[in-house]
Amino acid sequence: MKKTFIYALAAAVSFAACSDDDFQDPYAIPEVENIATQNSNDDKAIEMFLQDNYLNSKGKITSFSGTTTADDNEIKLADMAMEKLPSGVIVIMRPGAQPDPGVAVGATDKLRLMQYTLSYLSVDESGLKLSSPYPFSNNVEGSGVPDSDPLYYYAPQSVLDESKKSRSFYEIEGFQEGIRKFKSFTKSNEENYNLQGVIIVPSRAAFARDEHYSYGGLNWRNRTFVFNFQLYGSEPR
Repeated sequence: MKKTFIYALAAAVSFAACSDDDFQDPYAIPEVENIATQNSNDDKAIEMFLQDNYLNSKGKITSFSGTTTADDNEIKLADMAMEKLPSGVIVIMRPGAQPDPGVAVGATDKLRLMQYTLSYLSVDESGLKLSSPYPFSNNVEGSGVPDSDPLYYYAPQSVLDESKKSRSFYEIEGFQEGIRKFKSFTKSNEENYNLQGVIIVPSRAAFARDEHYSYGGLNWRNRTFVFNFQLYGSEPR
């Protein structure tokens, strides 16, 4: 199956900075001028998202149906145990889907992630909602091969030297905070997934309105990220 998008290897990508005009954004909406309003909108939209979705038998985020009662007994995300970090990041660990004992995630580790991760804009559609979903990485429904050593977790010094950019240009701070709450499995890339949790990163803890690397050639400005994943491996660099 075709992968939603493929991370280019660091040696193969162009590290030139891009202006907002260089990015593609198929779901652009008028920007909220006030940052405090943007942050509040994100939080309210995330609250609604937590009410409207649950985890299926494989741990994948699934929307409640409005036409069937088959999912009436599912537990909505809002009712699951979660941790909200000072940054606004929300961490949900799926019960029964954690490694035992697992491997702690180091600050500079190389990660392997199987994931179904979308980004959203906070939109007022008869109430604030996370709308305009766009894939950030989806190897669950794509290649079936975990992402390896993503720059949005840790950008090696060689990459920073080449691009003359800061870490924040590449890295998603809220994801870093969230993923370190989990422990990693030790799985081969060929093994089937069983997603272990969710990390919701509001735009202020992602790229906000800052200059950033155009993963997939897209503009991630003002976008909230919902990481739905299993950590296949975490090993020292």
